[in-house]
Amino acid sequence: METVTLDDVDRGLVHALQLDGRAPMRTLGQVLGVSENTVARRYQRLRTAGVLRVTGAVNGGEAGYTSWTLRLRTTPDAGAAVADALADRADVSWVHLLSGGTEISCTVHAPGSAGRDDLLLHKLPRASRVTAVSAHELLHTFALPDGWSGLHCLSPEQIDRLRPPKPDGAGLPPEPADQPLLDALALDGRASYTALAKATGWSDSTVRRRMDVLRRHGTLTYHLDLSPAGLGFHSETRLWLTVSPAHLAEAGATLASHPETSFAVATTGSTNLTAMVNCRDARDFYRYLTDRVAGIRGVRTLESAPVIRTVKRAGTPLRRPAGRP
Repeated sequence: METVTLDDVDRGLVHALQLDGRAPMRTLGQVLGVSENTVARRYQRLRTAGVLRVTGAVNGGEAGYTSWTLRLRTTPDAGAAVADALADRADVSWVHLLSGGTEISCTVHAPGSAGRDDLLLHKLPRASRVTAVSAHELLHTFALPDGWSGLHCLSPEQIDRLRPPKPDGAGLPPEPADQPLLDALALDGRASYTALAKATGWSDSTVRRRMDVLRRHGTLTYHLDLSPAGLGFHSETRLWLTVSPAHLAEAGATLASHPETSFAVATTGSTNLTAMVNCRDARDFYRYLTDRVAGIRGVRTLESAPVIRTVKRAGTPLRRPAGRP
């Protein structure tokens, strides 16, 4: 994956796709003030470079899922293999290999206690090379990766033209017949209706109607899957903070307001606030910790672990670079 320098059009496109990953190219061009062909070329360039892709996924909150963040430790020889195995699970996302390759963080989206218990009580304990597991339920979201504010540049008027309507119905759990559609959208959230019809065996019109229904109910959502390293942010770090309860909401909101922060969530557990921050390099990260995080009220302890490899983000597992462990 190459590092790409973004110009004003690229930055506008990235922000636009954060707002609506499935917005038509014509609409994107109109909002950005360039031609449809220019937008299509820019998107293809960034996608081919591995900097971004759009993925479709089930909105766990609307579908009644519960979400957990897991922190695992493994034997020195097993980190990459365990991370890859977790990434292959449909109910696991945001899999990162951390520190010296013996620590993994990931998110589990469970449609019920059975799915959660299957992983936490049965599958992981049987993995002899997993030496420790801590699981923290996600209680309140302050920032999510597909809304990373560090790349925002559009005007309020442009944002209003792109932001999709809010769901107008109660959460609608996906049906088993939807799985081929969801699998195809996990690979490419901007896949054409013709390609999706081929993947599902449905007609183009049936695909369009079903996607509209799922999105209208808030069940189907689109994520902009970004590579911070591809944008020049080479220091991606996971944080775990212990914050006094009286200051937890304030601390989470403050952390989320930082342009470095792409993920911030209050959780259960002794470390009750977790985050992912993106900095240009280690020196930039040090300045961020000492200048910004140090001033957040109520923080009692802080742990940090650099991301060595991102195995999976919001969509399907990422291809491992040649020659890398």
